[in-house]
Amino acid sequence: MPAQNPLQSLNLGQFADRFRNEMIPLGSRFCYFCASVALSEEDLREYLDEPVAALPPVIAARLPEIRILLVPYLEKGETAKTTQADGPMVSNEKPQDSRAVSFGSLLTGAGAVFAFAVKDTEVADYHYRFYRGIAELLAGKTGKDIPAGYAQLLTEELAKGAHGEVDEDSWQRKLELEDKDKKALRPTKAMKAYIRQSFVDTLTLYMHGVCCDIDVETGPRQLPSNLLRRRLKLFKDLYPPPVGYAVFPEDL
Repeated sequence: MPAQNPLQSLNLGQFADRFRNEMIPLGSRFCYFCASVALSEEDLREYLDEPVAALPPVIAARLPEIRILLVPYLEKGETAKTTQADGPMVSNEKPQDSRAVSFGSLLTGAGAVFAFAVKDTEVADYHYRFYRGIAELLAGKTGKDIPAGYAQLLTEELAKGAHGEVDEDSWQRKLELEDKDKKALRPTKAMKAYIRQSFVDTLTLYMHGVCCDIDVETGPRQLPSNLLRRRLKLFKDLYPPPVGYAVFPEDL
């Protein structure tokens, strides 16, 4: 009888607990573990060293301990048996496309767990998921930790009828806003959801751009470049990049 695959029956929470003591430190806030994935030194530099080193110091200082798990594949758990606290299933076998996920995360009493499916994944996609996870943590579940200056900036954009957003999720939240949400003296539930998603999407773009030379997606839903630059300028003031990194071309 073939031996049972030890990864196949573990959800993310169980996997993180099993390999807690095998994590390798990466700076003061991060540690990592590679499971059944052969990564070269260059791979480790691209997946770990470079994205962590590019984090703005103000952001890095606010993060809890983050355990990074690099696994072959991640698969959606059975809905009836899986809770949000469990996370997706870790697998050595490639799941069906409809069940495959590229990223999973958990919040624990000790910090956070980020898991990445690295087989058949581009490094650029990995970086995007990494920084999006960081942005989600910084925003907080309810968005209470979002700087007031960012919310004010969005209010001004809406008052001027600004079109577009930086990513699909925030664009959808913006489309859901009604006039009463935009004009309310206090943020409505829909407005809070939009502010949080816009912050997450824009901060993801900001951090990814500090780390790597990326192209901003163009299209009918894209925020005008002058407004995007204004947002990035705010983030540059709030979260200055590490020494040796640039935000705008003129910073080089």
